[in-house]
Amino acid sequence: MERFSTDRLYATQADHSDALASFKSEFHFPQHAGQDVIYFCGNSLGLQPKPTAAAFETELGSWRELAVGGYFNGPNPWLYYHQFLSPTLAKIMGAQVQEITAMNALTVNLHLLMLSFYRPSGKRNKILMEAGAFPSDQYAVETLARHHGLQPDEVIIEIAPLDGEKLLRTEDILATISAHADSLAMVLFGGINYYTGQLFDIAAITEAAHQVHAIAAFDLAHVAGNVPMQLHDWQVDFAVWCSYKYLNAGPGAVGGVFVHERHASDANTPRLAGWWGNDEKTRFKMEKGFHPKTDASGWNISTSQVFNMVALKASLEQFERAGMDRLRNKSLQLTAYLEFLLQQLSGLNFEIITPKDASSRGAQLSLYFPEQGKAIHQKMIDSGIIVDYREPGVIRVAPAPLYCSFTDVHRFYEILKEHF
Repeated sequence: MERFSTDRLYATQADHSDALASFKSEFHFPQHAGQDVIYFCGNSLGLQPKPTAAAFETELGSWRELAVGGYFNGPNPWLYYHQFLSPTLAKIMGAQVQEITAMNALTVNLHLLMLSFYRPSGKRNKILMEAGAFPSDQYAVETLARHHGLQPDEVIIEIAPLDGEKLLRTEDILATISAHADSLAMVLFGGINYYTGQLFDIAAITEAAHQVHAIAAFDLAHVAGNVPMQLHDWQVDFAVWCSYKYLNAGPGAVGGVFVHERHASDANTPRLAGWWGNDEKTRFKMEKGFHPKTDASGWNISTSQVFNMVALKASLEQFERAGMDRLRNKSLQLTAYLEFLLQQLSGLNFEIITPKDASSRGAQLSLYFPEQGKAIHQKMIDSGIIVDYREPGVIRVAPAPLYCSFTDVHRFYEILKEHF
């Protein structure tokens, strides 16, 4: 077990030994009192990589100099732009390249994929999800049920923690799936719960869902770029995510989609169609009759959103160099160090509600304050600490390993120790 210390020297030595330490200099940090803020908010919006501006200028140059010719020429022909993102995303998500595509935004993709895979029939019409899922997911499932002429209260099953607990037990999730074996059509979970920071056992949930012939689907907004996945090997049916959190692609950046090859390769898998999802061999014949590409990009609807993908492409080049396994290893150590230092604080009344088991969490620790949570959050902001607050009473602290250091974590601890 790692032996931590409250001495600043520990943080200095850990940074000196960190093979990923140089990435910190590749990001722009907001300033506070003449120095970089302590930025532990990558779970909400990642920092801007310094290469992003040049990446935009490259595409602006293609537009300026080539105009429509940019679709076929220039450094990154726009006709294939979404394809440039898939190889690294596939590594991050544990997928085959043909199972990955970038398009739209997170909740739009969730709607589109649920329309493909939620097929209620008779009494098999139930959807299981976590109670307290992110509101967009709740709204999407509620309106999906109504779209099919069903009553949300009748078909949505929400599983909540046991009384007095804040986390879901895997055994309870699996038991609930089994209990609804004859009526369950789809299981939809967040990979990591946005509020508690709990990382769910995606492999076990998927296996249990398939045992009862239900679709296994996941919103991986808080997972992508945070925790390595093995979506293909786990046999997940589909997953969606955003790229503006740990993937550092900027506000509102393009979303990502995984569709397992057993579905993606089947042209008969239902989906809403558009020109960009049509087989490229016949796309420009401009004829009636949709012929989907037999990969995840068969769900593409519109022309690639080039200027909404530029920052993701630049960011993924950093992820390619860093490697998800190295990032995860650093994150485990960084978050454990944060947890250790928080446990040394006696002047603040809070509880860490994120699982203590490192394999059941990502970079985020959720600190529950029974009192004064909002005021304490504001005081952190005023002290140059960027974290976010979620009702009720939780301050989310997420040191992203690509640009956060052990010294950042120690500075955070020192500020809280001295001023809170």
